[in-house]
Amino acid sequence: MEVKFFCPQWGSKHLDFAIFLEKVKRAGYDGVEMSLPLNTAEKKEILNLLKGYDLLLVAQHWETQNSDFKVHKEEYRIRLVNLATAVPLFINSQTGKDYFSFAQNAELISVAEEISRMYGIKIIHETHRGKFSFAAHVIAEYLKKIPALRLTLDLSHWCNVAESFLEDQQEAVNLALSRTEHIHARVGFPEGPQIPDPRVPEWKEALLIHESWWKKVINLKKEAGQQFFTITPEFGPYPYMTILPFTQQPVTDQWEVNVYMMNHLKSVFKK
Repeated sequence: MEVKFFCPQWGSKHLDFAIFLEKVKRAGYDGVEMSLPLNTAEKKEILNLLKGYDLLLVAQHWETQNSDFKVHKEEYRIRLVNLATAVPLFINSQTGKDYFSFAQNAELISVAEEISRMYGIKIIHETHRGKFSFAAHVIAEYLKKIPALRLTLDLSHWCNVAESFLEDQQEAVNLALSRTEHIHARVGFPEGPQIPDPRVPEWKEALLIHESWWKKVINLKKEAGQQFFTITPEFGPYPYMTILPFTQQPVTDQWEVNVYMMNHLKSVFKK
């Protein structure tokens, strides 16, 4: 099974988009994971550039934040339709709010399913703090009650929320692994959603724990006969990235860390 790697635009939006894509292509990624503007002309220009560099697109939704559910639902629909009309490989959505009721978040998931059927574009939902999927014990109920629900797995968030490596929540974790369609390869720890640097020995345990989860997903997909799987190394800039006191300088380079994670995981999955 082939594993395709996607570069997050997060942390690189200050770059001219063509320069960003040149870096992405040179680094060896298969595509980009990013949101798209609502402006039609701007969206078309982005899509043309991606096509010109022969890069795939994983469309990312994160912008819908309104606390009024009715407004939130309408904005969510508009954003997903905007992404679906770009015909990406699939859409990864940060969906709902942790303070919305189960019924409200389920209604948003239903909106995503409706748009997915309408446009023939798969929409999956990211495990993320502040969203319906913010914790292992919470999402287990959604997965049991909504059989079609599929995930982008980012367990760095759950480690932070649970203040553990989820050792005591294996049933919920395994259920999530079985419903995973995409991975965000960021490494979290009990006190935060991002270790400072996955290359250093101080954080080897955290890296190996996350790798064990990712390997389980890959093995499940291989057993199912899936042809390819997608991963986005997603270490982020400040405030995810630690900075040095008084200097505002990051402790390491975000771009280099994500390229390292891609190449490291290519090696891990070859084995």
